[in-house]
Amino acid sequence: DWYVESLRAIGTKAEEHDVRFVEDDWESPTLGAWGLGWQVWLDGQEVSQFTYFQQIGGLDCKPVTGELTYGLERICMYLQDADSMYDMAWAPGITYGEICKRAEWEWSTYNFEEADVKAHFAAFDHAESEAKRLLARGGDGDKRDPMLVLAAPAYDFVCKAAHAFNVLDARGAIGVTERARFIGRVRGLAKGVAEAYYAQRKAMGFPLLKTDAAVAAE
Repeated sequence: DWYVESLRAIGTKAEEHDVRFVEDDWESPTLGAWGLGWQVWLDGQEVSQFTYFQQIGGLDCKPVTGELTYGLERICMYLQDADSMYDMAWAPGITYGEICKRAEWEWSTYNFEEADVKAHFAAFDHAESEAKRLLARGGDGDKRDPMLVLAAPAYDFVCKAAHAFNVLDARGAIGVTERARFIGRVRGLAKGVAEAYYAQRKAMGFPLLKTDAAVAAE
């Protein structure tokens, strides 16, 4: 009900459209993340996605984390009665296409045709190496100190590795068997970051969680 009200709040009258909730579970193999969810269709086109995350970085979510995403361009197409997102008004007298279409074509050409395969393989290896190095700062075994791990920079390098993989995949430079191996490498990094960050927060006593006493005092 809240979601339908949110559509009304931005000017989309739900009663004038065919609004459907279609089961669509979400998964990101490279990040070891998945969740149960639904797409929201407006007149047959997906405009939103509900996801209740069960795992992130290979760790169980406790509690389950909810996410609601809005496809702003698609919703805007309905509000402006545009047949294409490129026809939407960006500003008075200026269309979305005039601002973004050329850049989208250039990036598509780069990603599918021009990206340097050798350089992106090297970029992947470097990002993977840096992420592992930053995660290893805390040591091993019983002597491991989670507060020495640089989890945030390590996560940045996980994202860079994932991006390099996506470009290589778009270029057709990775075979089916090799693709599964690369996904496993990124997922392993993501799991390492998730475990390191969780260990840090635990060592700090989960400072953002309110204690029962604090809640009672309020």
